[in-house]
Amino acid sequence: MPKIYFIDVTNRDGVQTARLGLSKLQKTMVNRYLNKMGVFQSEFGFPTTKHETNYLQANLDHQDNGHMRPIRLSGWLRATADDVHLAYKMVPKLKHIALSISTSDQMIQGKWAGKVTEDDVISGMILALEAARSYGAESVGVNAEDASRTNLDFLIRFARAAKEHGADRIRYCDTLGYDNPFTIYDTMKTLAETVQLPLEVHCHGDLGMAVGNSLAGAKGVLDGGQDVYINTTINGIGERAGNADLVATVLAVTKSKGFGSKYELGRPIDLKRAWRTAQYASYAFGVPIPINQPGVGTNAFAHASGIHADGVLKDPENYELYSYEDLGRGEPEMVETGREICSGEYGGVSGFRHLMGRMAVAFDDAEDARRKVELVRYANVLAQKPLVADELKFICRYPDISRKLMTLIPE
Repeated sequence: MPKIYFIDVTNRDGVQTARLGLSKLQKTMVNRYLNKMGVFQSEFGFPTTKHETNYLQANLDHQDNGHMRPIRLSGWLRATADDVHLAYKMVPKLKHIALSISTSDQMIQGKWAGKVTEDDVISGMILALEAARSYGAESVGVNAEDASRTNLDFLIRFARAAKEHGADRIRYCDTLGYDNPFTIYDTMKTLAETVQLPLEVHCHGDLGMAVGNSLAGAKGVLDGGQDVYINTTINGIGERAGNADLVATVLAVTKSKGFGSKYELGRPIDLKRAWRTAQYASYAFGVPIPINQPGVGTNAFAHASGIHADGVLKDPENYELYSYEDLGRGEPEMVETGREICSGEYGGVSGFRHLMGRMAVAFDDAEDARRKVELVRYANVLAQKPLVADELKFICRYPDISRKLMTLIPE
């Protein structure tokens, strides 16, 4: 039976959101949260972008050292042979990549001014794919950008060519959120049956249907007999109106009427990690979670109506499809109301040792504490906000990886 997997693109699509961004430490923490949650793959960055190089290498080193597994870390590239060569020159240990190229007539005419033909799109993609395989890439996904506005016959020809030259998956990108659940189901089912290759569904929220389209597209692929890989971002952060939200999509897949009982996850998702993951992303991006966000919004389990309150107190299932405990909520949160020692970019060793002692983190000696507080200072400079406990613990536990993450060397 075909399975459902999740590929999160917060560290690629999410960080491309206008006015938003993450430090390299924050991107690393996102990868760690996703790994603990059970996400199959994180699209963790851009291997041809120089300021990403140390971050990408540090995360791959972290995995080589036996940490942050089993999540796959995938780099995103334009589907050109030159980009593939550059990527492997800059990040030689890259194992998983996504190659992206526009396929719609709108993009061919509007972006490339008609200088590129459909045959050029396919031949360029093939050259990039063959180059990636020549470097020993363990998995290669081929992305059809603006697939929802691409002629289906050409989309099938494009996908078949990718399959013939060794692609592991085809990503169907509803780049402008143009699809609806009915159209995307039909298209994805046809692609799955015709091409017979696992497919990714990548949906945006320009018309408010990213989660619904992801569910319908996934159903089309599964009904077509293939594994499906749903693309998400944490809290739906993404370009323009955003992407399919990770938590909402997992809830839709596992809790919606007749879906979870019929289709299976290829890797278990630990929803108890949802609250903590969503809260971290909200803090790191500086974007509050909407109060009505499924599962993790402030009002997700709030009941004001007398009838609703009476009903949920008698039996929560009267007015709740799932429990707040399912999302990892319900634990008390500690808030300092008296003296508070913070560790910022100008903090000292004494305050740092006091703060970490409260987290049961010990140091070898004063010099060890001094080295690590220096790293914390740099991390604060890059984030421009106080570090959370998980970030502080990460720096203390993995100082060498942290140093590499924070090393930026302009030309």
